[in-house]
Formats: sequence, C-alpha cells, structure tokens
Amino acid sequence: MTARIAFDRHVWKEVAHLLANLPIAVIGFVYVVFMVSAGAGLSVTVVGLPLLAAGLVGARWLGRAERARARVLLGIRVEEPAPLPRRRDGALLARLWAVLRDPVAWRAMLYGFIRLPWGVLTFSVILVCLIVPWPALPLVARGLANADRAMVRGLLSGSGDLRLRIAELESDRGVVVDTAAADLRRIERDLHDGAQARLVALAMGLGLAKEKLLEDPEAAAAMVDEAHGEVKLALQELRDLARGIHPAILTDRGLDAALSSVASRCTVPVTVTVDLRERPAEAIEGIAYFTVSELLQNVSKHSGARRAVVDVWRADDRLLVQVTDDGGGGARLDHGSGMAGLAERLGSVDGLFLLDSPAGGPTTATAELPWRDRGAARPARQGG
Repeated sequence: MTARIAFDRHVWKEVAHLLANLPIAVIGFVYVVFMVSAGAGLSVTVVGLPLLAAGLVGARWLGRAERARARVLLGIRVEEPAPLPRRRDGALLARLWAVLRDPVAWRAMLYGFIRLPWGVLTFSVILVCLIVPWPALPLVARGLANADRAMVRGLLSGSGDLRLRIAELESDRGVVVDTAAADLRRIERDLHDGAQARLVALAMGLGLAKEKLLEDPEAAAAMVDEAHGEVKLALQELRDLARGIHPAILTDRGLDAALSSVASRCTVPVTVTVDLRERPAEAIEGIAYFTVSELLQNVSKHSGARRAVVDVWRADDRLLVQVTDDGGGGARLDHGSGMAGLAERLGSVDGLFLLDSPAGGPTTATAELPWRDRGAARPARQGG
C-alpha cells in the first residue's frame, strides 16, 4: 500500500510543487520587498505612488500565475478575483487610488511575502524525505501540500471578495442615474422648444381667428388653415419624441422591424440582418435599438460612408449587435465623445462595446449585451 502511494502521480505532482516553492518564493519575495520599499521610499516624489500601483498590478499577475500552478500541480480550482472596477471618469488620480486600494493585489503581495520562509521549509523537508526512507514521503507531501492549498484559497481566491464588484455596481448605478437624468432633460427640452411652443402658438392663433371670425371671415379661415398646419407639425414632433423614448414598432414587432425603420431614415443605404429565433428582455431589446440608432446617426453625420450594414444575432446568453460602414474611419472612444457615452451605457448593464475604426476605414462597432430571457408570459415575435 505504501509503495503504491509513494509512486502515485498525484504525490509526485505535490512533490514537484513543494520543491518549486523555494525558487518561486525567492522571486516573489524579492519582487514584493523591492516594489513596496521603492514605492514607499519614493512616496514623497511624483513617482512613488505610481510605482507602488504598478507593483500592485504586477502582484495580481503573480497571483494569477500561482493559481495556475496550484491548478496544475495541486489539483485545486479557485475562483478568479474580479477585475479592477472600470473607471469611467477618466481621472488619473481616481484610477491610481483604485489600484492602491485593491484588496486582491494586497493579498497577493502578502502571499509573496510570507512564502519565502515557507518555501525554505517545504524544500528542505521534501529534500530530506527524498533521501531518507520512502514511506514518509507521501504523508509529508500531502500534509504540506494541503497547507499550500489553504494558502492559495485563503489569499489568492476571488470567492467572497465582493468589494470590487460592489464598487463596480456603484459606478454602474451612477452611470444609469446620470443617463436617465440626461434623457429626462432632453425630453423636457424637446417638449419645451418643440411641441409645447407650437401648441402655445396654435392657441394664440386660434384665439385671433375666433376674434376675426365675425368681422373678417376670410382672414379667420386663413388663420384656421395655418393652425391646422401647426397641429400636424406638433403631432409629428410628439411622434418623434415618443419614438425617442420607446418606439411602438419595437414593442409590437421586435428588433427586425424597428431597426429596418431606423435604417430607412439613415442618409446612406443600410442592410439590416436580424437572426433571432426569440426576443430578448424588453430592456435589452430597447438598449440594442438605441445603440443601433445612435451608431447610424454617427454614420449619417460623420462617416462619409456610402453604405452600412447592421447585423444582430445571439451567441449563447449574449446578444450581439454589429454596425459596419465603409466610411473614412478614425472614430475614437475618447472620454466625452458620443462613442464613450455609448460604451458607458452598455457597461452599466454588464455589456461591452468594441470599436475598430482605423484611419481610412472601414469602421466596425460591436455591442455585446446580456440576453436575459423575456419569459414565457409573452410569446416571442420577430419579423417585418
């Protein structure tokens, strides 16, 4: 029984892991001590804190390498920590502060610091067990390896680490609130400057027509005709405003028909292909619609394109939306641009936005959104 355990491949993997602890621990210890001491020592200068932040980012990579080593040699799988929260304000100091507060990186730093004495111990003990009688090797290796497993789970695992996710959700909530407030201000402005102004003018015109009805019927009739035209314009503005809030065609007929309607208003020919067997959640469907609407507006205003293509499809539990044009390219995701705002809104619902727009074109914008089933209460309808 003992001989079988001694030559078990799992035991030899554990032995290899424990022997490798020493050289890897030396590297990690030197890295941690140097980065922390250099960053702290230079903290009075402008390079100190950035250097420390760079060291913390590197510690994350060291932690990832150690999780991979434990997965291969110790046979354990630990949850990967959440990535650093996306900083959408673009402020350098805010991003620096987020890195300096990163608990994942600091735990990886602690792991690298305490591993040196542990690496010396495991290397020495296993080396002795390889020289002295064999029966001791499997039991000692298993005990030391279990301690290593505990260290990896305790210091390098992302399970239970909710602080980063909470911070990211708070950031996403701020984007949603800001976007909703901006939309409300836009609706208020459009109502005030558009339909409301026309309705006020219409009321005044009808009042004048009423006063002239008896003394000058022809002038009153002309005023009524003019008021009738204003009513039509006001109704059209209200329809456009309602379409900007949530178009009825999207609710009734789905993305295919709604995006075809948007494409028909673009100044360049647009080919729309929607390959969906069912409809996503209403909120996701609406975000996809407005994403394409904004991208096609950019195509009309800025691209100089001769044609554009819109593709929508589902990949597993994600909704993919891609808009391509053959324009001059050069679109960027700079902070404050429309594209950056679009990326922020998609990020707030756990979506992604990718932009490929080299100088000279073509431009390809890809949005990825969570699918989120609509539910069985409402049958899926799609088509023109």
